[in-house]
Amino acid sequence: MDEKWLVGVDIGGTTIKMAFVNHYGEIIEKWEIPTNIAEEGKSIPTDIAKSIDQKLVELEQPKNKLEAIGIGAPGPVNSANGSLYVAINLGWSNFPLKDRLEMETSLPVVVDNDANIAAIGEMWKGAGEGAKDLLCVTLGTGVGGGVIANGSIVHGVNGAAGEIGHVTSVPEGGAPCNCGKTGCLETVASATGVVRLAINALETTTTPSILREAYSDNEAITAKMIFDGAKAQDELALHIVNDLAFHLGLALANLANGLNPEKIVIGGGVSKAGDTLLNPLKEQFKRFAFPRVAEGAELTIATLGNDAGVIGGAWLAKEKMNQA
Repeated sequence: MDEKWLVGVDIGGTTIKMAFVNHYGEIIEKWEIPTNIAEEGKSIPTDIAKSIDQKLVELEQPKNKLEAIGIGAPGPVNSANGSLYVAINLGWSNFPLKDRLEMETSLPVVVDNDANIAAIGEMWKGAGEGAKDLLCVTLGTGVGGGVIANGSIVHGVNGAAGEIGHVTSVPEGGAPCNCGKTGCLETVASATGVVRLAINALETTTTPSILREAYSDNEAITAKMIFDGAKAQDELALHIVNDLAFHLGLALANLANGLNPEKIVIGGGVSKAGDTLLNPLKEQFKRFAFPRVAEGAELTIATLGNDAGVIGGAWLAKEKMNQA
């Protein structure tokens, strides 16, 4: 019998990543299309369905080659019916994604949060290396996360489990967050957060730094500049990275104390800093974690990059078919 393919889909604010994946988690074909958020994103399921059909034509494969679709979207998901409670970047509110996509594709569909499917992807084929108890945190423009316990994603009572970016990291006097709170981890550990830490350090100290020169020349600074500076042993850049590591290490240690994970996987653009971030982070994590929790947890950098979501989506589809 011909091998069936799974479809992994990862909806982002600017692009939708898609892939045909086999049952071993190997990507057969991957591609992406622009995310059309016009008219509150109502055409997104149709765009996905059309793109899947076009790709099958290109590959000269029949529709029955596909078994199911696993899809991630940026917002809390109602796991009972596969709808999105809200996806601000897409203009969705109580959007019936599962029903719409099943209608458009005639395939079974399973829906989860985008950070959750990235965590699943890393568990299955990435840095998680099959660990069944895992924390995944993505440090990008914001901070996302997924919690896996005993091999299953933790969703919580209304789909909001794993909101690691909104753990309060600065209890008093923290910066405002987009969620309406202040002092969220996202305000200090995201790419935008670490830039804010740097600008604050530049404006409140006189420490000589290559960052100071870059900031005065360009009136702008990037997370990459900060980590490059730390790699070059720039004193101020090292101070900023250590500040980030303190907040992130404290938050992850507190989460780990409640979950006792085997792996803590760090992904997203900021994770490209590698050991420049990971080494001080490990120190702070060990400082705050319960000793036995620290002993059991390995902190590691994600390995799948942009493929984590589509691979995680394929795993969801595979699990759905196994339970059918």
